[in-house]
Amino acid sequence: MSSNVYAISKIVGTSEKSVEDAINNALVTAGKTLRNMEWFDVSSTRGHIVDGRVGHYQVTLEIGFRYDKPS
Repeated sequence: MSSNVYAISKIVGTSEKSVEDAINNALVTAGKTLRNMEWFDVSSTRGHIVDGRVGHYQVTLEIGFRYDKPS
């Protein structure tokens, strides 16, 4: 069995469509600069209200990514 070391990055994704879209936006954007992303945890969900309706969703995620093993 191998041992791994992970780091956690906290980010916020947004979307005018849905919570799921906000999560996906966050993961796609983070994936452009972070390697080895393996899991996420939604730590909070909130939104912005415009004219009494949802203007956009905001989702805070903690993303776990694995460090590369030294060679």
